[in-house]
Amino acid sequence: MESPHRRVLIIGSGPAGYTAAIYMARAGLEPLMLAGLNFGGQLMITTDVENYPGYPDGVTGPQMMEEFQKQAERFGTELLFEDATSVDFSERPFKVTTAGKNYTADAVVVATGASARWLGLPSEEKFVNLGVSACATCDGALFRNKPMAVVGGGDTAMEEALFLTRFATKVTLIHRRGELRASKIMAERALANEKIEFAWHSEVDEVLGSEFVTGVRLKDLRDGTTREIDIEALFIAIGHQPNTSLFKNQLDFDDADYLKVKPGTSLTSIEGVFACGDVADPVYRQAVTAAGTGCMAAIDAERWLAEQGIG
Repeated sequence: MESPHRRVLIIGSGPAGYTAAIYMARAGLEPLMLAGLNFGGQLMITTDVENYPGYPDGVTGPQMMEEFQKQAERFGTELLFEDATSVDFSERPFKVTTAGKNYTADAVVVATGASARWLGLPSEEKFVNLGVSACATCDGALFRNKPMAVVGGGDTAMEEALFLTRFATKVTLIHRRGELRASKIMAERALANEKIEFAWHSEVDEVLGSEFVTGVRLKDLRDGTTREIDIEALFIAIGHQPNTSLFKNQLDFDDADYLKVKPGTSLTSIEGVFACGDVADPVYRQAVTAAGTGCMAAIDAERWLAEQGIG
């Protein structure tokens, strides 16, 4: 079933997609956003946001995304809560398909985000936002003067652990091996920090607690023994997976499957396709940086459309 042609179509929502929509709608481009069934991105599973400018008393992630959505709709963005199931960027107009319709567009903005990798434990899922988090920068300050733990052995885990020492009484770094995968300088910083203890050859067997996290049970991978440690926050730092599978064989990726963009822009390898937010950001992954690149994508798309005589 065909749908009317659009000048601009946005795939995904979250801070990047909504910001792109706000800017493009205000420019009179009447964007269509396929917000997805899991609309709002990672902020929909974030309880408290205290580091986004303009919210001096903090805000919940879902509330923030609701306000972003209302602002985008106010200026004329059409939102559909459908997932894109396939795309064809081989010719213009571009084609984007959902379960129910085929859409065409002169320009496409990709804002599908990234998903944190989790351990896969039922107890972990139970305590997400109740002491379990995948973002120390977002949530570390909520557990000031409490014992915390970080799972992982790479640079991200070292960064998270070092950051948390600003707030925690102690940080236990849980790693499956007996040596770190992190770069030498990051590993040395973590090993030298008096607030960081290491649980080597260990994995989280279960997250403990009733209403909130009170500890974790660790399993020693050498002999199978278990022990419990008291913590009030557990941060999972085993990486993120960009939501890019939809664009395989369509756009250029880096080695970690993030979309490649021309430095300082939102331009992808296909002229007329723009990327913003965490789908193209392996470094910062913050709501405020996602919103910033959403603005960039909107301006890049608006200028490109004008050059094509379409704006």
